[in-house]
Amino acid sequence: MINQNHSTNETKVPDTLHDGSPRGRFTAAGSLGIIDIGSNSVRLVIYEREARFPTALFNEKVLAGLGRGVGETGRLSDKSVHTALEALVRFRALCDHVGVKKLSIIATAAARETENGPDFIAEVERICGVEVKILSGFDEAYYSAMGVRSGFWKPDGLVGDLGGGSLELVDINAHGLGEGHTYPLGGIRLQEAAGKSPEAAAKIASDILATAPWISQAAMRKFYAIGGTWRSLGRLHLFQERYPLHVMHDYAIPAEVAIDFCERVAFTPLSSQPKIEVVSKARRSLLPYGAVVLKEVLQRSGADQVVFSALGIREGLLFDNLSAEKQEQDPLLEAARELCVLRSRSPRYAQELMEWTEKILTIAGIEESETETRLRKAACYLSDIGWRAHPDYRGKQSLNVISNMGFIGINHSGRAYLALAVFYQHEGLIDEAVSPKIKGLCTPRLMRLARIIGASMRVASLVSASIDGVLLNATITVESDALVLALPEKLSALNGERLQKRLHQLAKILELRGEVRTRC
Repeated sequence: MINQNHSTNETKVPDTLHDGSPRGRFTAAGSLGIIDIGSNSVRLVIYEREARFPTALFNEKVLAGLGRGVGETGRLSDKSVHTALEALVRFRALCDHVGVKKLSIIATAAARETENGPDFIAEVERICGVEVKILSGFDEAYYSAMGVRSGFWKPDGLVGDLGGGSLELVDINAHGLGEGHTYPLGGIRLQEAAGKSPEAAAKIASDILATAPWISQAAMRKFYAIGGTWRSLGRLHLFQERYPLHVMHDYAIPAEVAIDFCERVAFTPLSSQPKIEVVSKARRSLLPYGAVVLKEVLQRSGADQVVFSALGIREGLLFDNLSAEKQEQDPLLEAARELCVLRSRSPRYAQELMEWTEKILTIAGIEESETETRLRKAACYLSDIGWRAHPDYRGKQSLNVISNMGFIGINHSGRAYLALAVFYQHEGLIDEAVSPKIKGLCTPRLMRLARIIGASMRVASLVSASIDGVLLNATITVESDALVLALPEKLSALNGERLQKRLHQLAKILELRGEVRTRC
């Protein structure tokens, strides 16, 4: 008789790493959950753990519309309350299933300002078993700004968070945060106050923001836009422009372009907008009101560009709870290091690669800026994350993963640099295989550096097989017009035609010739 129980003859793949953590996750410290009850949406985000780079393990939102009708009735509608509470029952069950170590619940304008808000909050606390933190307008501004501190490297400008009930504005710079201000310009509230007229909404926004002359401090600086309606605006612009990366975080638009775009969205029928289908139907009706507020803020502030943030109040709350030491960590390098640990063959090899590539740039007479150094280190961390793919596809797979990864603390030009450097490492310096739009995101300087680092890592991988312990025994110098790779006698067997060819490619970029030697 044939044995139907095949599992007895198979090698069981362990579900966990040696320390007991699930493969592909960091779980030792336990996951964290945040439920954000806003005027438009109720959202649960479960984060992998407390870290400088907040990785979402699970993310779900329900558009309950708690703020709808509040301006007229002063109450949360029964329908909205039912929708929100029904979602919260599910969210609590999900937290229990995942094993969330700590659950925080925050509520903003709708729950703060309504007659039946306290009853609603009491029911939320009963369902979830957690006390709800009701944020003041100042709190909302503060945590939004902290979200920008979390998501951007050394941000400088004006932070704006547009919710359903209110708009929070706060200045941010290297010295810290300015005073937070709240204005009754949330998308739902403005839509209702204006009688669903974008023209009337524009007048309301103009009158209210005329009382905020302080925002002109943002002149010729960045405006960081937070909130679902504004992200939907940014997404619509991104698709209309056929932008090569569908990544909203740090998507930047020059202010004058954004103002013209907002004018079109606000005062022409949404049905005539190209690519309107990329915005969810539940969000579309608020787009004109988000557009008139964004236009007014940009005009009055004098900001030179609008930059969209995927991080906001929730991530600001997480960031605020970090130690001062963790807050000072570089979020890009922390994220790249974590990926290296989870996906590469030899995490320690990345550190050797950093030293190796730094040496090459030094002997080539190339001085890096602070930004270029952190990008190169991130590229070294990410150099081997695609090793499990078939060799023919490692370059393309790595490029796609890196260019679309949820990194923070990096703009799109830097993101393209990382993707290209690792692509060149696997594929060689074949520009024809890369979309010109991806290459177009890089400055000429970053393109050259990506080619040099990619070619350097390409040589290093043949010397070391991407495993630590060998690479730094091979020295690289410039002698006259030659880039010389010297292998110690014990590593002489590593020399070969492929290594010589790759060294020649690297040398050619540096306008040198390549030479491999064995030293005694």
